[in-house]
Amino acid sequence: MCGFAAVVLAAGLGKRMKSDLPKAMHRVCGKPMVGHVVDALRSARCERLVVVVGHKAEAVQAYLGDSVEYAFQREQLGTGHAVLQARDLLDGFDGPTVVCYGDNAALSARTISDLVSFHSASSGVATVGVANLPDPTGFGRVIRTASGDFDRVVEEADATAEQRSISEVNAGLYAFDNKALFRALEHVRADNAQKEYLLPDALAVLKSEGGKIACFAISDPTDVAAANDRKELAELERIMRDRVRRRLMDSGVTMIDPNTAFIDSDVQVGADTVIYPFVLIEGSTTIGANCVIGTGCRIVDSQIGERTRIDQSTVIGSTIGHDVDVGPYAYIRPESRIEDGAKIGSFTEVKKSRVGKGSKVPHLSYVGDADIGEGVNIGAGTITCNFDGKAKHKTTIEDGAFIGSNTNLVAPVTVGRFAFVAAGSTITRHVPDESLAIARSRQVVREGWVSRRAGKDSAHS
Repeated sequence: MCGFAAVVLAAGLGKRMKSDLPKAMHRVCGKPMVGHVVDALRSARCERLVVVVGHKAEAVQAYLGDSVEYAFQREQLGTGHAVLQARDLLDGFDGPTVVCYGDNAALSARTISDLVSFHSASSGVATVGVANLPDPTGFGRVIRTASGDFDRVVEEADATAEQRSISEVNAGLYAFDNKALFRALEHVRADNAQKEYLLPDALAVLKSEGGKIACFAISDPTDVAAANDRKELAELERIMRDRVRRRLMDSGVTMIDPNTAFIDSDVQVGADTVIYPFVLIEGSTTIGANCVIGTGCRIVDSQIGERTRIDQSTVIGSTIGHDVDVGPYAYIRPESRIEDGAKIGSFTEVKKSRVGKGSKVPHLSYVGDADIGEGVNIGAGTITCNFDGKAKHKTTIEDGAFIGSNTNLVAPVTVGRFAFVAAGSTITRHVPDESLAIARSRQVVREGWVSRRAGKDSAHS
């Protein structure tokens, strides 16, 4: 396949979304729709990528950064006018230019590659992607000649009742000879119901000049799915999540109930991992082989090793090693690192901490801003008191230490190697290696106190 340029139209407001966001910035399957389109074009090896922005342009630019070029549509005058804004950037480019929409999030790299190859083989000046839809409502209809060749595209607002009955639609995906595209756009007029300069009219201009217009049939109709309102956004979400689930199951992942596994498009999961119902796996998460992700888990932007089990827990922005056991009802907050063979048990919260190999925080504890070595055992109810009201401080627990239940570790503090801390202690000073630290008040027992108190109370009644 030859190299190609692309123009992505992402300037629209999306009035039917009832939102202040640019339409292309609404999220599906874990990221803005325009991000899916740009990723597909990159995967298809696009050489030059221009994104046309307009309404809330800064939001699109902040998301895509300097990885693309930008053209600006100051006034919303139609799709043809939007593409024309990229002319100066692509001036002199010798090759095909693909045009697509920033909300066409389901568009695949394979379809783009096939379109460009088809266009190059057709020797035409333009190729329009077409699809046959059971319900073509909202799409421009493709009108063909008696011999079956492309004639024109009629927008639904301009179509007759007979034309609206046609199921073959303009899929909103094009390949043009770059020079011919911008030459034709100079001649497009806004003589339609929308009073806009429409990109499909450039096809009619090229045809009137004697240019060949080819039709590329898109075999998977879900590739043309886009979102103009919240209902279509939800349907697009369903389509894309179905694709993700099929991809993972084809690669060897077991899903107990696929319809209740909500997995973002960039997530990677290893073979023989089992995903239980009602799970959310989001962002750039990677999960290794032979893991078990139990019911009710939410995992975001995290890396999980192999043979790890996570049950009814939340993991955000963290790294978990191999053979780790998490949950139920654990909360692992950002910047935490749980190393191989460790255990984070029920109702335990870990924040911005390292838990070393083979260490255990089995239940009912808070570990924040801590560095816990290897083979450490932390008893129930232990808290690292890391915040003094102004700054966060670090707790260090070195290899082999044993922390008794209901211990407060007031940071900054260090517990040395193989040291013991007695249950119920509040530790404020360094505990040397192999020492026993006891920091609790002496127990006082006053026998007969209850009876005496009862008598005193009755005397005053």
